[in-house]
Amino acid sequence: MDLAKLKALLGIEDDSKDMVLEFVIADVEEIIKNYCHVEKMPDGLINTGYRMAIDLYRNENIGSESAAVGAVSSISEGDTSTSFRQYVDDNFKSTVLKNYESSLKRYRKVAWR
Repeated sequence: MDLAKLKALLGIEDDSKDMVLEFVIADVEEIIKNYCHVEKMPDGLINTGYRMAIDLYRNENIGSESAAVGAVSSISEGDTSTSFRQYVDDNFKSTVLKNYESSLKRYRKVAWR
């Protein structure tokens, strides 16, 4: 997977997020290789890898000290108050894996433990 391509897909033009994006790429490749029981990322899963990387980057708020903010939970008009629900999915990686599982299964190999 290529850093420049991921940056273009996310609409990031500067280099300030490069280290974070490199981590996301490495993490996605590791998830795919571990799930498929392979040593090298299969060529047929490159686009799936980019989709997973985009989801991980956007939903896990990687590179930020604060947690990702979820949907609006309440709004008040008098004295203007807005509350946001905190993102509660602690295991987003497994959720992303489930979203792409059908694509990944085609490349999965049998592994003996």
